[in-house]
Amino acid sequence: MTTSVSEKVYRRGPFPVKFRCLEVLRVTPITPHVVRITLGGEDIQGFHSEGADDHVKVLFPEAGKQRPVIPTMGPTGPVLQPGEKKPDSRDYTPRRFDPVAGELDLDFVLHGSGPASSWAAQAKPGDMLGVGGPRGSLFVSNDFDWYLLAGDETAIPAIARRLEELPEGARAIVFIEVADASEEQKFSTRANMTLKWLHRDGAEAGSTDLLNQSIRTLDFPPGDYFAWVSGESLAMRPIRDYLLNERGTNKSWVRVTGYWKRGHADHVHDSKN
Repeated sequence: MTTSVSEKVYRRGPFPVKFRCLEVLRVTPITPHVVRITLGGEDIQGFHSEGADDHVKVLFPEAGKQRPVIPTMGPTGPVLQPGEKKPDSRDYTPRRFDPVAGELDLDFVLHGSGPASSWAAQAKPGDMLGVGGPRGSLFVSNDFDWYLLAGDETAIPAIARRLEELPEGARAIVFIEVADASEEQKFSTRANMTLKWLHRDGAEAGSTDLLNQSIRTLDFPPGDYFAWVSGESLAMRPIRDYLLNERGTNKSWVRVTGYWKRGHADHVHDSKN
């Protein structure tokens, strides 16, 4: 099923969801607090991720166990077998999917003792992880006059994928908030990219106004633009309000999403546009 939002931006889905049990192939440190886990194995057959900001449901094993509980999909959602405990889960954006090699990359921010961070900090080849989805994909035309991409560490996989897919001659203005200079990453793109890193320098993640102020003080170039911003849920509200209500940006060309929420362990992605 395809639901059109506009000629330039539209969503495809929902797709049938299958939960897969995938094997850790490689563990690659990206920054002091970001690690890339490369997954594969026979169960990856049939997986697909076509949109830059796709997200999958990741299922973690119980402490001391190698394999997670993998539910099946019933008519009303995931189904567990009698005696099985619902696994801890989080939403993640696939950083890279290579269908030829059968490899899926997920980037984990190491930020404490939660199930995702704790698992990723100790992951090694041969460990197993559950992955379900994506349920749908957002497709964005490559012929906008320019693109505004912004977010914190959790948004980097989606921003990096968007930058990689933009054609030569496209223009992208990018703001990314991270803890400090050691957390900056390098991106590959053919686009004409203007990138500004915003450093919290000791402030707690999700507590700053850095993204909002950067977007508000931006001298918006002329022409049609697509704006994609993601990060802490409450921090996204003034940005969404500014783009839609103050700037009057075409609602179909704005996607502002709360990827996580301070004080909430398993926040579900929210987007009101």
